[in-house]
Amino acid sequence: MAVKAFGIVSSADNTIHVEGLHDYRPIGAFSFLGRFRVIDFPISNMSNSDINRIQVYVRTRPRSIAEHVGSGRHYNINSKRGKIQLLFSQNSSSRSIYNNDISAYMENLDIIQRMHQDYVIIAPSYMVYKQDYRQLLDAHVASGADVTLLYHKVDNAREYFKNCHTIAVNKQKGVQSIDKNLGTANSRNIFMDTYCMKRDVFVELVKSANWMSSMYTLADIVNLKCKDMDIRAFQHRGYFATLTSLEDYFNASMELLDYDKAHDLLRPEWPIYTRTTDACPTQYFESAKVTNSFVSNGCLIEGSIENSIIGRSVVIKKGAVIKNSIIMAYSTIEEGVHIENAIVDKWAHIIHAKNIRGEIDAPQYIKRQDTL
Repeated sequence: MAVKAFGIVSSADNTIHVEGLHDYRPIGAFSFLGRFRVIDFPISNMSNSDINRIQVYVRTRPRSIAEHVGSGRHYNINSKRGKIQLLFSQNSSSRSIYNNDISAYMENLDIIQRMHQDYVIIAPSYMVYKQDYRQLLDAHVASGADVTLLYHKVDNAREYFKNCHTIAVNKQKGVQSIDKNLGTANSRNIFMDTYCMKRDVFVELVKSANWMSSMYTLADIVNLKCKDMDIRAFQHRGYFATLTSLEDYFNASMELLDYDKAHDLLRPEWPIYTRTTDACPTQYFESAKVTNSFVSNGCLIEGSIENSIIGRSVVIKKGAVIKNSIIMAYSTIEEGVHIENAIVDKWAHIIHAKNIRGEIDAPQYIKRQDTL
């Protein structure tokens, strides 16, 4: 009989703050490539891996996640046995060090203990990657380990993945420690905040962390247990991005304008599900010029767009130039405006500011509903 697991989509750690965008919604609700939200990736991975019971934890500003996930029907989850539950944490202080994943799991421990599946897969809502969790689960069961962690080997850890954890792995794929990435070396095993373990082991770890310190996170307690538990590592291959800063979000989006990288992540046999919005196809006028860009539906394009991502129902007027930028849904860019290396949040209206330019490694951010 096949081993069954339920899924948990966890919230981002409180040490992670994405300037600007984070003021309005959690990272899981960030728009990605114009048509997705970041949380679509972990939920779709679970749905495609035959995980039909999924708990989504929401700690701050829950409205946008709750609206987007809704009943979860659009994630192709078995409608008889499947279910997505949104679970909330009562701690209202969003930046408090005590408002962490362990406190959220403790508040919902009775629901976790009632799950019928023997195993749990925990994945973060602030990373973008594709993974068949059946492979992770099978490797975990075959190894006889207590906990298996998913990691990605990178060679640019000095510049990127700053707020992430790294894992030290021995030759037998045993995890020796989990540490913060301090940017001291390029080659690192980045821990993808993704765990596989028995439900009962998870419950014991949560209780143990809560008893030891109310500041402990799941990563803290697993790190502490590396000495006396069998904790293994499983390597992820393929596209991987962490959205732990505005620069990371910008780079991850821009990277996917490369056809090969986008093709690796967005494959027809591994669909990324999202809540669809009925809108007309985008209308391109005679003056429009678009190269190497993602343009969502419902837009009116009269200006020129190059290497950019355009959200739903965006209006770009004649003579406007958009280069290397992300324009989010319902924004309007008036005539003659030049935008380069920028992120324009939803419902912004750019009228008088004719020249908005950031740097590739420091994009300009325009606030939601701003009129400039």
